[in-house]
Amino acid sequence: MPVTFEEVEIMGKRIVVVGAGAIGGIAGGHMTRAGHDVTLIDPWPEHVEAMRSEGLHLSGMTPEETHLIKVNAIHITEVQRFCKEKPFDIAFICVKSYDTEWATHLIKPYLAPDGYCVSLQNCINEERIAAIVGWGKTLGCIASLVAAELYAPGRIKRTVPLGGDKHTVFRVGEPHGRITPRAQEVVDLLRSADSGKVTTNLWGERWSKLTVNAMRNGLCAATGLSGNQRDAADGPRSVSIRLGSQSVRVGQALGYSLEKMLGMEPEMLALAGEGNKDALAGIEEILREGAKKRSDEQRPSMAQDMFKGRRTETDFINGYVAERGAHIGVPAPLHAKMNDLVHRVERGEVKPSADLIAGW
Repeated sequence: MPVTFEEVEIMGKRIVVVGAGAIGGIAGGHMTRAGHDVTLIDPWPEHVEAMRSEGLHLSGMTPEETHLIKVNAIHITEVQRFCKEKPFDIAFICVKSYDTEWATHLIKPYLAPDGYCVSLQNCINEERIAAIVGWGKTLGCIASLVAAELYAPGRIKRTVPLGGDKHTVFRVGEPHGRITPRAQEVVDLLRSADSGKVTTNLWGERWSKLTVNAMRNGLCAATGLSGNQRDAADGPRSVSIRLGSQSVRVGQALGYSLEKMLGMEPEMLALAGEGNKDALAGIEEILREGAKKRSDEQRPSMAQDMFKGRRTETDFINGYVAERGAHIGVPAPLHAKMNDLVHRVERGEVKPSADLIAGW
């Protein structure tokens, strides 16, 4: 059967997405679909070839989210051809945190003089990017409450509902906290994929997202549980809440203004993990209700990486919370313990199992 692509008219600035995985692919695919000049770079050869020959297949939890998009996808080995092309105005860095530096170095020579990079990543990587291109060329973007999976070459599925007018997904901010035209420009681009806004609280948004990741990612990676299984079971849910509590306390000590997370107020989450019965009952109810809105297939990115035999971002999530906490004298021992456990599973010393956290 012949492939039928959605037809679009290319316009506007040159955009490059470095890392066309789940989130990068969704963002790049929808920006392309909206008519923007987008190039996708990815290190997985089969993924690039599938996008070239068959297009990028995007799907979600409703039929309306299914699209087949003709994208401009290239291999990392072809990046040098950019020296003969017009420079890029905006580079979205969408790789794993441990790949941030090389990805930024890769695209830096091909940025326009007033071009800039946007960290559209799970963790806190703006400082790594700024060390290479400068703070003046660095923005951050939090993808809030998004879960997606690159489940086959050229195929990405979203496993949570669209945010739309119920929840603002993309929060774009400048490191200095002021609202700028370029931050609004990035929001306008990403609104082709879902709702967005400019935030004046980049660092508070970042730590809030980190807290959510720290509650979920390592826990599912180490146990093999899906997101819904994690939140439905008493033991794993208790560990998740205590991880969230410790992360909130570290973030507060660092001076961040934390945002509501998954409908949870930061202080309520902190108290829940510290044993406050009223707070605990409220947080447990929020987590159980949230599980009803997700696909049963939903797994955090680290759990997907563990399943695929890839390196996880544990050092940049639970490990980072533990490190920052130790640095300022606010211990986060459960994060250090989780980080160590994920590494043990990664190395094959133990197999993923909920039994690994029994008694925590």
